[in-house]
Amino acid sequence: MLRTLKRRILAAGLSVATVLGGSLLATGVPSSAHAAVPDTIPLTITNNSGRGEQVYVYNLGTQLSTGRQGWADANGTFHPWPAGGNPPTPAPDAAIPGPAPGRSATLRLPKFSGRIYFSYGRKLVFKLTTGGLVQPAVQNPTDPNRDILFNWSEYTLNDSGLWLNSTQVDMFSAPYSVGVQRADGTTASTGRLVPGGYSGFFGALRGQPGGWAGLIQTRSDGTVLRALSPLYGVETGALPASVMDDYVNRVWQKYTTSTLTVTPFADRPGTRYYGRVSGGVMRFTDGAGAVVTSFQKPDASSVFGCHGRLDAPNDQVRGPISRTLCAGFNRSTLLTNPHQPDPDAAGFYRDAVTNHYARAIHARMADGKAYAFAFDDVGNHESLVHDGNPRQAHLTLEPFS
Repeated sequence: MLRTLKRRILAAGLSVATVLGGSLLATGVPSSAHAAVPDTIPLTITNNSGRGEQVYVYNLGTQLSTGRQGWADANGTFHPWPAGGNPPTPAPDAAIPGPAPGRSATLRLPKFSGRIYFSYGRKLVFKLTTGGLVQPAVQNPTDPNRDILFNWSEYTLNDSGLWLNSTQVDMFSAPYSVGVQRADGTTASTGRLVPGGYSGFFGALRGQPGGWAGLIQTRSDGTVLRALSPLYGVETGALPASVMDDYVNRVWQKYTTSTLTVTPFADRPGTRYYGRVSGGVMRFTDGAGAVVTSFQKPDASSVFGCHGRLDAPNDQVRGPISRTLCAGFNRSTLLTNPHQPDPDAAGFYRDAVTNHYARAIHARMADGKAYAFAFDDVGNHESLVHDGNPRQAHLTLEPFS
């Protein structure tokens, strides 16, 4: 599944592979006891946005039975992408007309792993290279989708069920929530903002010292389009590259004289690693005292992207430790709790130096859940719904209030 669902898909037995637009797609298909999951399930999209523009919907990703990339139409029929070019060539028009304001429309989700995009007023521009689909990258000022109001959800449907999330890993934009109806008729949902949460988020960024308002992108007519993630803010210069230095330095100093204990697996409390800083490097040892991995002092890009000096490979040692460190840095809990991950959300984002983007998002979610950075699922704080035998799913375009 996409990067923000990586841990959940691994738990279901999928392999994690292709990188698409900064996210990971699962392309393996597990043997599963949930063979009763149908080939397609209905996804009902409800337009409660209060906006009058035409909505366009796209279902793009990887067909799990073949590993081919392409798009699905409203009936759930898969269409592989044709060969691309260099320079990139226009992709086929995969737009599905979305519901009018106050109305709903239903399409079919196939066994697929990818993204459900939706845009307001204009169709998105997709192109194909020799390596596949070019995803929108609005941190690039020349991206053709830069001035379009849009967002996306991530999902995988396979024989083990449905994983569906709301994500802000790359940006916070047009509000929406997602849900799944289980076989027993009950419904689980997530991603809904509190009343006033949308405007409140942008107000919080504007009022946050240190350059955080620079993440906000607007159209020439003044329309607020989105806030970039801090990772893209640092990469584009919209957010100072030194924004996390003070906190990182304090963490490195603390663990020169004390030990950071990481217990990365909730179901394996006996698996622990112990971190100490020496010579500017944080080294982790196992219970026998053997060094299992080490980390150079991370910069803001590594912290916000959970990559670089905090790379998290798909293994059983460095990856789990790195994910835990990444969560601790973003939530600013590494100084207050030497036992990680910290389970208490009440203590997250309390330091003056923190991921204020993530803080502002979580504070405005009705259930407190969000995917505000890549490993926001550490400790189960992510906005994700899953069911092993889903009857149907829903995606609600929420009000811009």
